[in-house]
Amino acid sequence: MSEQRTEISSLGEFGLIKHLASKIEVKNASTLKGIGDDAAVIDIGNGEVQLISTDMLVEGVHFDLTYLPLKYLGYKAVAVNVSDICAMNGIAEQITVSIAFSNRFPVEAIDELYLGMREACEKYNVDLVGGDTTSSLSGLVISITAIGKAKKEQVVYRSSAGEHDLIVVSGDLGGAYMGLQILEREKQIFKENPSVQPDLDGNDYILQRQMKPEARVDVIQFLKELDVVPTSMIDISDGLASELFHICSASNTGCHIYDEKIPIDAQTSMAAIDFEIDPSTCALNGGEDYELLFTIKQADFDKIKGNPHMTIIGHITDVYDGMYFIDKQGTAIQLQAQGWQHFNS
Repeated sequence: MSEQRTEISSLGEFGLIKHLASKIEVKNASTLKGIGDDAAVIDIGNGEVQLISTDMLVEGVHFDLTYLPLKYLGYKAVAVNVSDICAMNGIAEQITVSIAFSNRFPVEAIDELYLGMREACEKYNVDLVGGDTTSSLSGLVISITAIGKAKKEQVVYRSSAGEHDLIVVSGDLGGAYMGLQILEREKQIFKENPSVQPDLDGNDYILQRQMKPEARVDVIQFLKELDVVPTSMIDISDGLASELFHICSASNTGCHIYDEKIPIDAQTSMAAIDFEIDPSTCALNGGEDYELLFTIKQADFDKIKGNPHMTIIGHITDVYDGMYFIDKQGTAIQLQAQGWQHFNS
């Protein structure tokens, strides 16, 4: 081990992944894609591939049991992994679940966690086929591996966006972030005065977006019905800006997105204004919406035009044109990826 010490925070989560991946060599021809996308892609023959993705949720980092019920946590843990398979234009079929927990959790609590997982498996037609359990000295840890399938020629990577492609998002953005702000505000009020009951009225939609997000399996089905294969795709876990950086970096392109085009729910906007936050900032940097961000050829414009589940928000440019957010006044602002990144100071 080298005597030199490099702080992990100097690299950040994505820099660390890139650093580690640079030292890994793929040896098997069946490994079509390793590190660097939403899921690994394994050739299983007959024109099909297996998609494999792993996500870890750590108490105190990814979730707070002060306000997140264990049942919802179980559901969310499955949904966010199924979302990664969707982001490759595939369908999840199985998951494995590994959990670590301390003796502060009784059997009934673990049952509640798995009840949420089973409900999500039922919703997404996914089988829970195995996993592992162990003890933890520092809270609850959940690691889920999702396994899916897709036709080899229909797998969509982050790295295939082309100049002039249209940038599309599913659903609406920023709701999960504002749901988190409300939960954190009410938690702080409760800590200061436990006799005060949480004030959550009128925020059902954005609270649901944070506590019980849905994987957009339906959007993958819509795309198949419309005969549209995206040129690139990723799910929005760290904020729209961060995910655009991933696509543009992997595809060696730039992009222009337009403030007036970004879909934001009225409840999200009202909550953001109440917190004195620009609603567009929530969409760009909030994260945890688990909507799909993808690009399509201009020739497919008519196929999705007017579709209530998808919104065109911009277009891909030459890499030398940079990455810009065009505000409502027409001012071009250089995009900054300010979503959640682990290990940053």
